Amino acid sequence: MAKSKGGTTVAKVWALCEPIVTGLGLSLWDVRYVKEGADWFLRIYIDKPGGVGIDDCEAVSRAVNDPIDALDPIENAYCLEVCSPGVERELVRDAHFAQYIGADVKVKLRRPVEGVGREFCGRLKAYDGGSVTVEDHSGENELTFSKKDAAWIKLDDF
Repeated sequence: MAKSKGGTTVAKVWALCEPIVTGLGLSLWDVRYVKEGADWFLRIYIDKPGGVGIDDCEAVSRAVNDPIDALDPIENAYCLEVCSPGVERELVRDAHFAQYIGADVKVKLRRPVEGVGREFCGRLKAYDGGSVTVEDHSGENELTFSKKDAAWIKLDDF
């Protein structure tokens, strides 16, 4: 996470944006501050039942732009993007895992695991304080690993 004056940029932007996004009838899925090439991006991911559209993204962008500028949590130039987490959304926060217990997921581990490799699919069977359990689609095998050992865990439209 990128650091800024007095804390992380992401934490500050999350705290600022969550009530604004909620007030618009949406939920805040994630906030990321990332460098891609020479450019920095502040990405605010929003969601709602049935998915978000361009109008939702535009409304949030307009609503958070001035408050973020006033907060000034970022010292360098960046591009603000408001977007949907998408169909194959990445599960990041504890609430995401709790919401999608029983859902099909794709996992990419940082290091291969014997008999599984680095990438595999299955059903999210359990999540407990950073420990993730995924069951294969046959229901015969399961793998439990630490969330921090995964490069990503995404919903899968199996």
